[in-house]
Amino acid sequence: MADGDSLREAHPTERAVGIEYYASRADGIGGRLRESPEDFRVRELEAFDAEPLDADPGSYPDLVVRATLRDWDTNDFARRLSDALGVSRERVSWAGTKDKRAVTTQLFTVRGVDADDLPEIRGAEIAALGRAGRSLSFGDLAGNAFEIRVADAVDGAPERVAEAVRDLRAFAGDAGEGDADGVDANETDADGSSGPSVDESIEATVGVPNYFGQQRFGSRRPVTHVVGLAIARNDPREAVRLYAGNPAEAEPEDTRAARDRVDAAFGVSGDSGLLGGPAADGTGDGDWAACLDAIPGKLRFERSMVHRLADRGVDPNSPPDDEDWWHALEAVPSNLQRLFVNAAQSFLFNRIVSERLRRGLPFDRPVAGDVVCFADGDAPEGLYAPDADRLQRVDADRVDVVSRHCERGRAFVTAPLVGTETTLGDGEPGEIEREVLADAGVEPGNFSLPGEFDSNGTRRAVLLRTDLDVTFEGGDPRFAFALPSGSYATALLREFTKRGPLDL
Repeated sequence: MADGDSLREAHPTERAVGIEYYASRADGIGGRLRESPEDFRVRELEAFDAEPLDADPGSYPDLVVRATLRDWDTNDFARRLSDALGVSRERVSWAGTKDKRAVTTQLFTVRGVDADDLPEIRGAEIAALGRAGRSLSFGDLAGNAFEIRVADAVDGAPERVAEAVRDLRAFAGDAGEGDADGVDANETDADGSSGPSVDESIEATVGVPNYFGQQRFGSRRPVTHVVGLAIARNDPREAVRLYAGNPAEAEPEDTRAARDRVDAAFGVSGDSGLLGGPAADGTGDGDWAACLDAIPGKLRFERSMVHRLADRGVDPNSPPDDEDWWHALEAVPSNLQRLFVNAAQSFLFNRIVSERLRRGLPFDRPVAGDVVCFADGDAPEGLYAPDADRLQRVDADRVDVVSRHCERGRAFVTAPLVGTETTLGDGEPGEIEREVLADAGVEPGNFSLPGEFDSNGTRRAVLLRTDLDVTFEGGDPRFAFALPSGSYATALLREFTKRGPLDL
């Protein structure tokens, strides 16, 4: 594997969330995603069994339905479905949240209704599958199958896709000779041009770094991870300021002005920096009422935090870990509280993966000191799904044996999602992990936190491997592949487009 000097540097927006490099050096195809919802199709790979529709509702109170949705946000559809059924939104559950501008096929469970109750909803095809004794949860999603068209790709896109595929085959550890199916680097077309034509398809097993995508952190204002890092440093005061203040250039003028006013209340001016910035300097006016006047209603969570500061008359220069600051931070919903810490863990993971890439350590096999996990034996056929609950430390004597397991898709090299019970590596992998944590000013014990902020941590595979099938429609490629739950399609597509996440 190449060292950092020969790697292609990531887009600045990605580097802000710990994504430093590309695995492939091929030029990008550019283009745009989601020109229409049909350009982005997602189908859940389900790990949930349903009983027949005529099963006893007393024992199986949840109706299981499959919905194909066009241009529907999952949360909005669940609300619309519950309204149409006349039931509480809390009785509708699902395993994975999907993007709006797409065609998505996924399962829902609805407690206490019958198949005959299902409504007709615009942009949705709804079919009852059976009944279940419990509601769906995140653990019921094995993965997702994608079909994604990249519109308006550059001229020569097939050649560039083929070049990237060759890089990513090698990154996945494919030691086979020759080129991917459907691609011959030395092929010459009838017109004398070289490379694949738009009528060909490309099939190959490829791998990319298993980065957390931009949407994990916020697209236009990626701050959830820095809020989480402040929480882990036991500085809820700074966490509140970073979330309610701390304007971003991409924001509308009214929200920037509101955040500037919050920063002034804390006594902070100028660039606060993504990793924390200056603490309150004693000049803050603590005028929370003025902040509330400035904060527009659309920033409802920011308003909720500042309301709590105003209600208690909190001094902006009180100690950073005072209970008042925790009280303000907990004004946001519990899922957002967890997201702050999860995003911090994801940022640190991205940084560790980037440093592994820079140092030229392999992703497809371990080195001494690595911690590997084994494959999920219950995953659907053809899905490379790691099981982070089955971990093993690799010492020098077992590198070759475990490497063979990795080559056969039975094991995966991991990096930590840091928490109180996280196992850190040894050797050079452990050195990378500890250096990244030290640079961020956190350690595993810091994640022993109050309430929803507490996290035990886990580990995650560093390599995202998939069987990729690319076809071409008038020069625009369509990518078909499947990923385990928790992995991001953008982690793969960015290797081909080479565009910033906000440009797609």
